[in-house]
Amino acid sequence: MSANTNTNASTTTYGPNGTGYILKDRAQALAAYPHARRMNGLLFVSGTSSRNLDGTHVGVVEKPDGTYERDIKAQTRAVIKNIEAIIRESTGHGLESVVDLTVFLVDMKDYKGFNEVYNEFFDAHTGPSRTTVAVAELPSPKLLIEIKAIAACP
Repeated sequence: MSANTNTNASTTTYGPNGTGYILKDRAQALAAYPHARRMNGLLFVSGTSSRNLDGTHVGVVEKPDGTYERDIKAQTRAVIKNIEAIIRESTGHGLESVVDLTVFLVDMKDYKGFNEVYNEFFDAHTGPSRTTVAVAELPSPKLLIEIKAIAACP
């Protein structure tokens, strides 16, 4: 396996499970896992949210009463751009290399808004296969969406 020469990425080779990528300019994982793992010509991107490096979230405004105003379109756009950056920084490829997405929505009422933004980045003929599921909650009450991706990286 070849190591990535991008100085932004910290790479480690782990025997049978490939090369892990932890990127310096992306929000860091809240547990012990990489942003992505490369194995046998595929890049497996960990679940990605709209969280920024500084811990803030795109598409979230905190109200004075402590509740949040959340925007599915802004969060979706930020998640897809975060995935694109992870793929590009790990492999040099872009969204065109995505072969499969798993989308986790907190509320299926956001499905239409999510799809509107999704369709800005992908089309049915060249885009990835996709599964979208509703989940009870995500790791932060600020989040409406998380996406996990698999990309080809020959």
